[in-house]
Amino acid sequence: MRKSHPIRRFVLAGAATVSGIVLLLSLKPATDPASAQAAGGAAPPAAASPQGGAQAAGSGTVTGDAARTQYGAVQVRLTVSNGKITKAEAVQAPKGGQSDQITANAVPKLNQAAVAAQSADIDAVSGATYTSTGYKQSLQSAIDKANAAAGASQGSGGQNAGGGAAQARTVTGAVAQTQYGPVQVRVTVSGGKITKAEAVKAPSGGQSTNITANAVPKLNQAAVAAGSAEIDAVSGATYTSAGYKESLQSALDQAGG
Repeated sequence: MRKSHPIRRFVLAGAATVSGIVLLLSLKPATDPASAQAAGGAAPPAAASPQGGAQAAGSGTVTGDAARTQYGAVQVRLTVSNGKITKAEAVQAPKGGQSDQITANAVPKLNQAAVAAQSADIDAVSGATYTSTGYKQSLQSAIDKANAAAGASQGSGGQNAGGGAAQARTVTGAVAQTQYGPVQVRVTVSGGKITKAEAVKAPSGGQSTNITANAVPKLNQAAVAAGSAEIDAVSGATYTSAGYKESLQSALDQAGG
């Protein structure tokens, strides 16, 4: 039986020790992110937070056209910020005699309603029918001007390939004569859909005022819901409903063209 040589055993043991040390070194990570950061090393840069962009189109002050009423002119000025009405005020309103009291009562309510509704689709103030009608007409004029200004500022590079909100159109139909007075409808169309409908003219005076106040809001809602002039007449307002549908169809014909 051969005996192992002492020198050979020593060489083999030394080689094994060196191999173990090399293996341990190879398993230790080259860097320790936590240690590097604690020692003041640079951490990976965080993504930069986006800064605020330019102010959106549709901001500023715009004054609608003066609307003539039986008791005087009504004219509305709007303050618009980022496409929203933040303030409404009447720069002209009927005055003198009883009109002073009516204006003092009605105008603040109409101003609040305009800001709340963000449109001219607001209810008339009781006892101030003519002032309310004139206010709504001037308010719509101001809104139209604000929309036109926003569309012009957006230019051809609108919010989307089709021009976005800049392509909304407001069209007023022909006046429809009824037994109790004229009816005229204005619609706003965007993306081929009716987004708003309102009667800029409707029978008034006596019982007609009450009928109009009841029927027109329902007809406006029906027009937007149906997206056409195929809407049902409001019970008790047959003539007003017929005139409304006729003028609505005229407005849609113009919008379609």
